[in-house]
Order: sequence, then structure tokens, then C-alpha cells
Amino acid sequence: MTPARTQHRTVVHAPRIRDDMTVEVALSLMAGARVDHLVLCDGDDQSTGLVTLARLTVLREAPTYSDRVRLRDVPEGASTGG
Repeated sequence: MTPARTQHRTVVHAPRIRDDMTVEVALSLMAGARVDHLVLCDGDDQSTGLVTLARLTVLREAPTYSDRVRLRDVPEGASTGG
């Protein structure tokens, strides 16, 4: 008789960040947590979407970028994300 194999899947949860945080804070958090995306949350801690390292990197390299840009102000079509 062959023993049954059970597959275990590990669910990895991305860190959460409020949408009123700056892009710089998000990039710092990503670097510290060694992740390529964060879950965006509103003031009520409800998930509102994801923000990716690729998207923020493109935004940061734009000539109009300022270190005061908040995540909620990042345009939806800023890049394709990652």
C-alpha cells in the first residue's frame, strides 16, 4: 500500500500599509520586509488594493516625483505594476 501524500501550502501575507503613508515609507518597508508588494489599507484598515515595488520604482524615477507623494495619490495607471 502506498501512503497518501499531503501537500501543504504556505500562505504568505504581505505587510499592510495605510494609503496615507508616503512612497518613501512604502519603499523602506518593502526593503525591510524583503517583499515586492504591500497591501494598501484605508483609514478603517480595509484593504483597498496592492502596491508593487515595480510600480513605485517607476513613479520614483519620474521627473515630477516628490518625496511627499502619498500612496493614495499614486495614479492607477502609473505603471503596470509587477
